[in-house]
Amino acid sequence: MDPPKKHHVVCIPLPAQGHINPMLKLAKLLHHSGFYITFIHTKFNFDRLMKSNGLNSLKGLPDFRFETISDGLPPENQRGIMDLPDLCTAMPIGALVSFRNLIAKLVSSENEDVPPVTCIVSDGVMNFTLKVAQEFNIPEFMLYTPSGCGMLGYLNFEELVKRGYFPLKDEKNLCDGYLETEVDWIPAMKGLKLKDLPTFFRTTNSNDTMFNYNKESVSNAMKSKGIILNTFEELESEVLDAMKINFPNLYPIGPLSLLHKKKSSNSNKQLESIDFNLWKEDVNCIKWLDKMEKGSVVYVNFGSLVIMTTNQLREFAWGLANSKYNFLWIIRPNLVDCGDEVITNDEFVKEIENRGLILEWSPQEKVLGHSSVGGFLTHCGWNSTLESICEGVPMACWPFFAEQQTNCFYACNRWGVGIEIESDVNREQVEGLVKELMGGEKGKEMRRKCVDWKHKAEDATSIGGSSYDNYNSLVLQLKLGQ
Repeated sequence: MDPPKKHHVVCIPLPAQGHINPMLKLAKLLHHSGFYITFIHTKFNFDRLMKSNGLNSLKGLPDFRFETISDGLPPENQRGIMDLPDLCTAMPIGALVSFRNLIAKLVSSENEDVPPVTCIVSDGVMNFTLKVAQEFNIPEFMLYTPSGCGMLGYLNFEELVKRGYFPLKDEKNLCDGYLETEVDWIPAMKGLKLKDLPTFFRTTNSNDTMFNYNKESVSNAMKSKGIILNTFEELESEVLDAMKINFPNLYPIGPLSLLHKKKSSNSNKQLESIDFNLWKEDVNCIKWLDKMEKGSVVYVNFGSLVIMTTNQLREFAWGLANSKYNFLWIIRPNLVDCGDEVITNDEFVKEIENRGLILEWSPQEKVLGHSSVGGFLTHCGWNSTLESICEGVPMACWPFFAEQQTNCFYACNRWGVGIEIESDVNREQVEGLVKELMGGEKGKEMRRKCVDWKHKAEDATSIGGSSYDNYNSLVLQLKLGQ
């Protein structure tokens, strides 16, 4: 008798680095749990991955395959942060058609080695996938990559409209103190101000693409079979309890990086070697870190989408240099909006000689886990925030957009693991906060709290822990398709 066919899960992330990473970890976990996986990239990102990782990097396995769809944008579009509204406009049209055709092909596949699609795990902001799932009567679960607090912020976008906070009445509201207004209608987020909510409501345009796209995304969550979050109950218990009122099928299974390490320790080595970095990692930085004293290095990385002005780059550069601490700084090719002559300046190069290393991209989890790293200057993207907590590394926070402001509020005011850098960055503040982060009393206290959270994250992803048990419940529901 032939063995029963595997359950087949189609995984589709938003085509951005910070969304691809957690979806890949979840896909590997599900494969380890016996699922057949089809992982979907956009054609644009697939080509980028091939370029950065090599032709053999996306061969996959017989039961872990890759497919591509169109994102609806023309090839010349760079898919940077300024292009996000274009992406959100194009995907519900072009990607919808392309995704529907792919699912039709998979459903009608005559290849006996490919089992029928039993479930779709979609990124929560890929709004078009739910329509296709419903057309083909395939259950869909949604992975939301923000934090729980960020997600709850998005869930209140409708309330911002009802209460008259969106759209803004005047552009002046961005700088006249209006954003200091306390958000007093969300009991689970006491102390939060308008400035701490996801930033897409900061516009006078009621038809703003990003605000309305994200509002639609969270409304879609109500129609899915379950919501998966990359967080853990001990870290965000109050927020998650509030969400469970409307989303009983909520699965906080994070930190995915820790759960993945523990559950996939004996997994296929070829699968574990698959990585989806859109920029080529420079692994030589580990050798550089090996030469540094324990806890002596500031790691600086503003993520995959943030852009800054030349002046902001200059202020960060000289703030770091003047702090006299060692630092490893990731400056990807499109970080600065008009050149990076600041860091190639002879005076700056001489000043940081033997104590500053600047690279285009790095293996971040390995860097944060290195004993020589004592602090993290970050944009507070959720992956970075959670990875920092997992490694017990305190943060200096410079949030840029989306729910990064919410993560920053919680890191600094709830979890005690961060200090905030003002948006109008200046070198004196950067220097002072780096010194405090690395050697001050506040920094020492943050480090103690970070270590406490690290232990709690370890417990959550260990046998009998909250995330471990939630993941097992998720696997059961995925197999039942309900």
